[in-house]
Amino acid sequence: MSQFSYDGFSLAYEQRGRKEGAKDRPILLLHGLLFSRTHHYYLADVLAEHGNRVILMDFLGHGASDKPRHSRHYTMELFARQAVALLDHLDISEAVVAGTSLGANVSLEVVSLAPSRVRGIFVEMPVLERATPAAASIFLPLTIAYAQAAPLMGWMGRAVARVPQGLGLYPDALRELLGRDPLSSAAVLHGILTGRVAPHPSDREKMDVRALIIGHRRDILHPFSDAEALSRELPNSRLVQARNFLELRFPPNHLSDEITDWLDEVWS
Repeated sequence: MSQFSYDGFSLAYEQRGRKEGAKDRPILLLHGLLFSRTHHYYLADVLAEHGNRVILMDFLGHGASDKPRHSRHYTMELFARQAVALLDHLDISEAVVAGTSLGANVSLEVVSLAPSRVRGIFVEMPVLERATPAAASIFLPLTIAYAQAAPLMGWMGRAVARVPQGLGLYPDALRELLGRDPLSSAAVLHGILTGRVAPHPSDREKMDVRALIIGHRRDILHPFSDAEALSRELPNSRLVQARNFLELRFPPNHLSDEITDWLDEVWS
């Protein structure tokens, strides 16, 4: 793990696969809400094995990055600025930007913020306008719980932190999620809930960037209808339907094959 400074805070990142050379193919892989870069380790390894330079980062308030306790530090636009700042730090002029859920929305914000820096995007389970009521119904009570029951949730977090690591990638990810600081978690959720979800649909329609969109059905927080709508809005996109939420969590499979083939096209 490495760190870089952004706006007075320390942000964590790491790299896998090819790091330098004429055939450098950087891809910035962004995690979901309240998770960390470790969420994408399995997929990162598959992409690295296919010749890609995979960069994983922890947004502010997540993973090993600093966790200020004020919601003003947490918006989609600010997360996008952090992603571009990491590209600047690594002296990367152009990259594929990709992410799941929160990371998917931030990928769209990166295109809006710095289109010339984005070679292409692939987004899994975007959370757009159709998902807003479900997101509010899930995350608003969680925000209140984190803020109002901070001593209890902090005690629970410390108890979970005593569980040893090394039980597996997703058990460790769950341990990290349950062991989060409640006040910084409340701030993250408050900032996300009161900020904009993603660039406006009229702005998304102007994003002439290669895009691979992955969605799945039977998920109220990540409805397939949002993925379908995004594929109609982005003029240079391809939509792929996953069988279920877990499919891309355990690559290699047909989805990771689809992604690696698409990356070959993007960099050809």
